[in-house]
Amino acid sequence: MAAHDPTIPRLRIQLGPAIAIGPGKAQLLEAIAATGSISAAARDMGMSYRRAWMLVDTMNQCFREPLVTTATGGKRGGGAQVTPFGEEVLERYRRMQRIASEAVAEEMEAFTALFADSPPSN
Repeated sequence: MAAHDPTIPRLRIQLGPAIAIGPGKAQLLEAIAATGSISAAARDMGMSYRRAWMLVDTMNQCFREPLVTTATGGKRGGGAQVTPFGEEVLERYRRMQRIASEAVAEEMEAFTALFADSPPSN
């Protein structure tokens, strides 16, 4: 996973205590759409299958309809698919992220000039 650019704000949408969607969950949705598999998406992102499954489960619980559906085993194994509703959520999230970034770009540039030369190592 690439390092986060500190000049780009990270948008997280919360539903109560849960993060319904944020940068990592959006990236996971894109990886599932590309691979057709939660396990392959998790591998590509360098996370455990369990972690990816928990993120998918949280997203599915936070929205009116599931963002990802799964199929179990069989000859060719199971699979996962981002639903049309999930595609809409992802598209709207990416649009909000773009709008937010553009809206604060000038302030972020000035703000990042206030950062220390290197982040803390904790």
